Amino acid sequence: MSSHEQKDKESLAENDHRRLGQELDLFTFSDLVGSGLPLWLPKGATLRRILERFVIDTEISWGYQHVVTPDIAKLDLYKKSGHYPYYKDSMYAPIQIDEHEFMLRPMTCPHHFEVYNRCPHSYRELPMRIAELSKLYRYEGSGELAGLVRVRSFCLADAHVICADKNQAAEEIGRALDLIEHIASVFNLTLGKDYWYRLSLGDRNDEKKYYKNDTAWEEGEAMLRDVLSKRGGKFVEATNEAAFYGPKIDIQMKDVRGKENTAFTVQYDFCMPDRFNLNYIDADGKEKRPVVVHRSSIGAIERVIAFLIEHFSGAFPLWLSPVQIMVLPVSEKHLAYAKKIHKNLLQEGLRAEISAGDESLGKRIRTVKMQKTPFFLIVGDEEVSHDTVTLESRDQGKIGTMPLNDVISLLAKEIANKK
Repeated sequence: MSSHEQKDKESLAENDHRRLGQELDLFTFSDLVGSGLPLWLPKGATLRRILERFVIDTEISWGYQHVVTPDIAKLDLYKKSGHYPYYKDSMYAPIQIDEHEFMLRPMTCPHHFEVYNRCPHSYRELPMRIAELSKLYRYEGSGELAGLVRVRSFCLADAHVICADKNQAAEEIGRALDLIEHIASVFNLTLGKDYWYRLSLGDRNDEKKYYKNDTAWEEGEAMLRDVLSKRGGKFVEATNEAAFYGPKIDIQMKDVRGKENTAFTVQYDFCMPDRFNLNYIDADGKEKRPVVVHRSSIGAIERVIAFLIEHFSGAFPLWLSPVQIMVLPVSEKHLAYAKKIHKNLLQEGLRAEISAGDESLGKRIRTVKMQKTPFFLIVGDEEVSHDTVTLESRDQGKIGTMPLNDVISLLAKEIANKK
């Protein structure tokens, strides 16, 4: 935490991610590095890595093609997209390199449009789902910064779906919401309770904030409203909350402070295909203009971690926990056996650590519980002599003494089920 956040730590709720993030040694901030620029510690970096792998694997299984594009681009790219005049106040200042101005990227869509434009495309290739875990940079005001919920450097699970027409776009919007609900369910988040839909609309009279095309706005908003209505759930509508290039469906959540934030989003874009001259060859052999759907399946990694820390009060499920199991030798004479157990756990792909040292076993157990580690193993004389371990759980208490292979099987099943 920064010095200011450290000063306010005692006033934070017990499950505030800013308090738990420090207590669980997940992340920190440095005044010297800069406000809004989190430093991820080993456990926090592990948590990020688990989420990132989960997102990529899930999206690929849903038909997305993952790419990697640069964190920096020429300013001309954002002028072409139209982002620069609309968002320049929240962008970092241009960097002069040789004869060109470059910017740390605040969004990914222009990069993905250039990926699409590398070659001609047929209608048979559409919808084309281009995805990336992209590092983005935005200059948020100091008064808006709040732990990981709002930062100046973040990683977005971003994607852009190139669709043949409005009907295909409507299908892809529904499919994107299906993916969002699937991912949310893995985290035990319930629609209507933990998150809800907001239809974010434009303002036809605000030509400075929104791209001018009244007909396209009417069609886009009607499409999104129809998609949400057909799903049968409740949603709210909010004027003046759309992107400059089109209306969107925002997935809203509240943090422990009661502040509402957008966690995920699905956007309808009728502007960028023209700006980037996106085309495809239709069945009649003629060039047609596609429609673009912007979507994020999990939002910003930083923000979703903040929500998950608070949702689970730091007690992550086994599959998500940075340390899944701790090995505790009763005394020094049991350390060699504990190291053997630890090595076997690592070889089985479990995130395991050893808690040894001069402290008593009772104190080390208390520390493990304070760190909210899902499972821990006790190894003493009996375990060494019978080649077993004693398994205890954060949530269930003492489970019993058993061979290590039984423990590995039990944990592997729980991890696979993501319960």
